[in-house]
Amino acid sequence: MARTRIAAGILIAAALAAGTVSLESQSSRPLRIEVSFPASLESKAIDGRVILVISRRQAPEPRFAQMTSLNAQPMFGVDVNGLKPGQAAVIDASTRGWPVESLRDIPPGEYYVQATLNVYTTVTRADGHTIKVHLDQGEGQDYRRSPGNLVTSVERVRLDPKAGGVVKIAFARKNPPIEPPADTKYVKHIRFRSDILSRWWGTDIHLGAVALLPEGWTEHPNARYPVIYNQGHFPRTFGGIRETPPDPSAPELQRRGQAAAYRFYQDWVSGKMGRVIIVLIQHPTPFYDDSYAVNSQNNGPYGDALWQELVPRVEKEFRGIPEAWARMTYGGSTGGWESLAWQIFYPDRLNGTWTFCPDPVDFRYFQLVDIYKDDNAFYPNSEWKKTPLRPWSRAVDDQTQMSQFDASRYEEVLGTRGRSGEQMDIFMATFGPVGSDGYPKLLYDKWTGVIDRSVAEYWRERYDLRHILERDWKTIGPKLVGKIHIFMGDQDTFLLEEATYKLQEFLESTKDPYYGGSFEIGKRQPHCYAGAPEFPGQRPEQRYVPKMIERMLMTAPAGADLSWRY
Repeated sequence: MARTRIAAGILIAAALAAGTVSLESQSSRPLRIEVSFPASLESKAIDGRVILVISRRQAPEPRFAQMTSLNAQPMFGVDVNGLKPGQAAVIDASTRGWPVESLRDIPPGEYYVQATLNVYTTVTRADGHTIKVHLDQGEGQDYRRSPGNLVTSVERVRLDPKAGGVVKIAFARKNPPIEPPADTKYVKHIRFRSDILSRWWGTDIHLGAVALLPEGWTEHPNARYPVIYNQGHFPRTFGGIRETPPDPSAPELQRRGQAAAYRFYQDWVSGKMGRVIIVLIQHPTPFYDDSYAVNSQNNGPYGDALWQELVPRVEKEFRGIPEAWARMTYGGSTGGWESLAWQIFYPDRLNGTWTFCPDPVDFRYFQLVDIYKDDNAFYPNSEWKKTPLRPWSRAVDDQTQMSQFDASRYEEVLGTRGRSGEQMDIFMATFGPVGSDGYPKLLYDKWTGVIDRSVAEYWRERYDLRHILERDWKTIGPKLVGKIHIFMGDQDTFLLEEATYKLQEFLESTKDPYYGGSFEIGKRQPHCYAGAPEFPGQRPEQRYVPKMIERMLMTAPAGADLSWRY
């Protein structure tokens, strides 16, 4: 113990000498942590959110701790408005944190601390609201890596709430710009300013796409191709494709991954999967790493921008066939909801969706919350009983890893007013109305769990996919026959299967017309089940692109362009 204290003292002394951390050990003063930046790093005042992580481990860096797992480390956040060089953002016992709610609950000891300043920009949107948000810088709304965000070094300090004192740390650097991935023969990248979204947000908003081109695309300049749109989180490039055999000297697990990527490459260039274009979409919003691909009050007209700007641009630049019979979509989790929503909201523009483990498609099971009947998102309805907490994620053996309570408070620490950049907040931003302050009006209070029934009703009529299908089946049902294919594990990590069962119950009861699609439920399968692989490492594209092509050919109109069938 004596050696530990001596070593800690040496480390703190070294940090003091470097000017990055200081400690005022005054027992008369309650424990507080002050974070500031020097004028040499930034000369102007900054708006944003200071996020501090306290860890017992030096590696990985505290900011990269796995916060939605059992390895979560104490995190605290505070908004700053016009923070000036040398001025301190203060975290003290009154600052709410997660999974430890207050600094006073931190046991005395030696810790590694690191802070990030997630920079906000003030924007005035077309709806007249002026708000402060973090604008994506090409990283997919990841505050830890976002270019221009301020980051401290990892500092070792002693914290003792009873002894008190002031710990001072300083931001040491800005995150650098992200280098764009290079094009290859098969993988191409585009990024452009969206006029529609930029007008709505009052600042530049960009969209992007990653296109996987078929073998022969260059050699057949007059051929045009069907386009299959992949939905999901922000994709930097098309991963999992390798043009060379596995490295025999690589570790076994890595070698297996390389073998799978190489087999995918072989299947792709041989034409075994067909000659089509697969497109991954980049559409981050100021609230998340993607927009959920629909129009919404808080995100703005992302559905319009994708269909009026991105899809035509992709199909023109890469010679896609701009007709509904030659378009498909697929995706998992967030991308599962998006692919299904695209097919439902734009039934005349797509010829089918292969939807894996979708986010809640029936809000009677918003994970395990019935937003229409439950009073509280954290606890089941009960006059007195306030347990158990509803699970939010679990292992296949049903051990709870995070509760709804955990997920909500974690996000509130990351960002107030729906600005965490995380999962629950994008639900609020996409599905909910705008509040009087211009930020998303939340479905429930993140600290108490109390549900706002007016918001729940707003969600139902606009984004409850099962409700919309049932409500509008006579109109849209004929346009969806044979187009909906859904896959779900019966022990989904995020408890998404119950909502999918509700959707399945409705669709399989349909008449005039019968929906004519399919459901596949994986026994004892977690998130994100996409059907049983036929060989180790098989990707969903290897199973389903041939099925998509089969449907295209079956439904193609007379005289359809089949120049891609070389």
